[in-house]
Amino acid sequence: MARNVEIKARVADIASVEPLAAALAEQGPFTIEQDDTFFACPNGRLKLRALAENDGQLIFYRRADSAGPKESFYVISATSAPDTLRETLALAYGVTGRVRKRRTLYLAGRTRIHLDQVEGLGEFLELEVVLAEGEALEAGLAEAHVLMTRLGVEPAQLLEWAYVDLLERKQSD
Repeated sequence: MARNVEIKARVADIASVEPLAAALAEQGPFTIEQDDTFFACPNGRLKLRALAENDGQLIFYRRADSAGPKESFYVISATSAPDTLRETLALAYGVTGRVRKRRTLYLAGRTRIHLDQVEGLGEFLELEVVLAEGEALEAGLAEAHVLMTRLGVEPAQLLEWAYVDLLERKQSD
């Protein structure tokens, strides 16, 4: 199973972070519209990410709900029929949530820098430091900390929850 080190942080204004991300990146920006549907899954999280009518990804992942850099294990399977797959999975497992966002992606070496505008939640920064097979977790954690500093992310900005959890909490308030 593939692994990465992730952080998620709330930002006051993506426009203030974007020049910092651009200065670190070798590639980008790429703008991506994402529509993530989450399904009941007892062993982690299962989501279908629709990118376009004929382009999507079924993603299983498992990570701790904790603030700060954390290890995530994941498997991604491409699909050319996201709407049909969403309907099938909804009938089989039940939908637990849906997240729609506009993501601006920058690639800085092996790290994906995401600047996210999440419908109903606001603006966020995510980092995903992709780990090589067998690579020590500590290398990814160190890289995440360096990038957090260079992007001006303070510990108080870090979030432990996924967007789907934040939306659920907001709806129950």
